[in-house]
Amino acid sequence: MNKRERLLKLIRERALSMAPITLTSGRKSNYYIDCRLITLSPEGATLTAEILFDALKGKDIDALGGLSIGADPICGAFSVISYQKGKPIPTFIIRKKQKEHGKQKLIEGPLKNGSRVVIVDDVATTGNSLLKAINAVEEYGCEVLGVIVLVDRLEGAREKLTKRGYELKSIFTREDVLKNEQKSS
Repeated sequence: MNKRERLLKLIRERALSMAPITLTSGRKSNYYIDCRLITLSPEGATLTAEILFDALKGKDIDALGGLSIGADPICGAFSVISYQKGKPIPTFIIRKKQKEHGKQKLIEGPLKNGSRVVIVDDVATTGNSLLKAINAVEEYGCEVLGVIVLVDRLEGAREKLTKRGYELKSIFTREDVLKNEQKSS
């Protein structure tokens, strides 16, 4: 079993819940994919970071990051894997709300103005969280070279980002994750 197959198996076994739920977007769904159960596990974090690192080979990026909380474990694992593989790429986290004390930062980490970045997240639904992250780094003076998610629920994020001039890439889609569930329904 290769890395991608193993990660998909983990998502299906540990992160997929077939029960009604209200998503962050406010939409109702009959299933939930909690990728933090994967990206916060040693094996899942490693597989996610290695697959991302492989997907970004040959890309001239200065940093990788995304909106807290979905991107946090992905960024941590990615920074370690990139260092271990001899091409250290710094990561950053974007707060949902700017701090009102201390240095009042919205973006945490060693991100520099003018950096060429990739935005990551665990799951995409409407794309609003991804756009919030994109807007934050662009306002900071960075160039967004790509947007990658672990799972695209195929509920409008891709189209919303395309309208803004970004291509959403995903390691998996809803169809990949639900494949076995749809057969048994």
